[in-house]
Amino acid sequence: MKGRPKVAVIDGYIDDPAALGVPPYISPMIRAVAGAARDAGADVEYVTVDMIRNGHPLPDADVSVVLSGNTVPGKYLRSMPMSLKELKELSPKLSGWKMIGGSSAFAPESQKFDFRIHRDLAASLYDGMVGKEVGERLRTLDEWNRWMLLGADIVKKHQDFPEPLMVEIESYRGCHRWASGGCSFCIEPSKGRPLMREPEDILAEAARLKDLGVRNIRVGGQTCIVSYGAEDLESGCPRPNPPKVRRLFEGLRGMGFDNLCVDNANPAVIARYPEEAEEVIGILADCCTSGNVLALGLESADPAVEEANNLNSTAESVMEAVRLINRVGGERGETGLPKILPGLNIICGLDGETSETYKMDLALLERIRDEGLLVRRINIRQVIGSRRPFDVKVSEKRFRKFKETVREEIDHPMLERLVPIGTVLRGVYAEIHDGNITFGRQPGSYPLLVGIPYKVDLDRSYDVYVTEWGFRSVTGVTYPFEINRMPMSSLASLPGIGKKRAAAIAAARPFGSLEDLGKVVEDPRVVEGLRGIVTFN
Repeated sequence: MKGRPKVAVIDGYIDDPAALGVPPYISPMIRAVAGAARDAGADVEYVTVDMIRNGHPLPDADVSVVLSGNTVPGKYLRSMPMSLKELKELSPKLSGWKMIGGSSAFAPESQKFDFRIHRDLAASLYDGMVGKEVGERLRTLDEWNRWMLLGADIVKKHQDFPEPLMVEIESYRGCHRWASGGCSFCIEPSKGRPLMREPEDILAEAARLKDLGVRNIRVGGQTCIVSYGAEDLESGCPRPNPPKVRRLFEGLRGMGFDNLCVDNANPAVIARYPEEAEEVIGILADCCTSGNVLALGLESADPAVEEANNLNSTAESVMEAVRLINRVGGERGETGLPKILPGLNIICGLDGETSETYKMDLALLERIRDEGLLVRRINIRQVIGSRRPFDVKVSEKRFRKFKETVREEIDHPMLERLVPIGTVLRGVYAEIHDGNITFGRQPGSYPLLVGIPYKVDLDRSYDVYVTEWGFRSVTGVTYPFEINRMPMSSLASLPGIGKKRAAAIAAARPFGSLEDLGKVVEDPRVVEGLRGIVTFN
């Protein structure tokens, strides 16, 4: 290319086990693409699919690059990845030569692109822009660290910047079980031998983001954060390296981000090396924001499925990991949630699955529940054949029944223990209105959905007093609840009040004390239940 080329970087959002990129998250992959373009001497214009949906013009460019697609099914609160229909409509409008990456590159709708990249979009873009043949390769460690710095400032163009944007930072790529092929469904073993970034390089990226005004970061992109810094890269189950984890997370904590969270952990590593794992999880509990989640790869409690799919964990190793994480991270922190808790991933449709598999999975979850342990999130999904097809035909009726049973018999009682009535959740960011309900979340990897049963201003944070539970969400009122100032529509949401008492309260305001309020409510138990919620300013 002659002169200084222009590159349009179009974020269609990705969502896969190694990277969150749907708002409020921004993927490290799209930032690497911007960095690679700049490293090749280009000017970059970054736009998101939401900006395009809202009428933002497509940039006129010499090269147009799209990253899009989700490899795990997700439910999204206020945005979603670019649909294949949107992609088909978008591609003819793009200027210059066109390149696409992410799972959408596998779709027929992407055939009009000049290059459909399946491995590392940033590396392929760089090669094409410096005159090399565009192929499928992975970036080197030097390129990785350089591109993350060069592409950092696109975060300021994201519509969620600075709040509630959550910026993900990768710690390493690949899987320690790559030599054996890893789990049958996972793409990480295809990335080869694990490539670790040093703490200093990750801290340099974080410092750059902090200087730009980023407030929330997530250390993700790895198969197991407990294994970060492990030196036995050829081992399928590496011994954790607590000193290196400490260097990284104490450095991140010292930068003063509003929220710092992590993601995946391998239960087999935790079970095999409990002393080292306990030290690492203690570091995470001390350095990260409370409400943190370590998503554990259970996949299946059925030994036959485990063997047929080369899974990394057994039901017993998962039990040991759940117990250890609860013991180390179960203390309630400043956000109102425990410091760090396990999550569980269950995949249906793997080789060897039978009707008995569902019973084994449920039995394991019942053991966890009956021991009084907490699991923050149970993700149940059907397998996606990203590496190869799976021949098991999932019974939709059985699958739905299993999910419903888990929601009713496991999730709901866990949620009651996790956030008892009266828990105050700090810093819930109000994101959307749905009728008269406001929905929001705290920043984090897998934040709890919070419903406020009346409208409050969006795009700001509130403390919320929990008043009731759903299966996977909670309802609460803004805290403290200024009873003399709140609109009548919100009064009925107070515990024990309802519409009739709300009308009486509205008519009798202002109140000077709980005793004054009691004269209108005329039920001592209800009045006592409002102690600590309402104020009389």
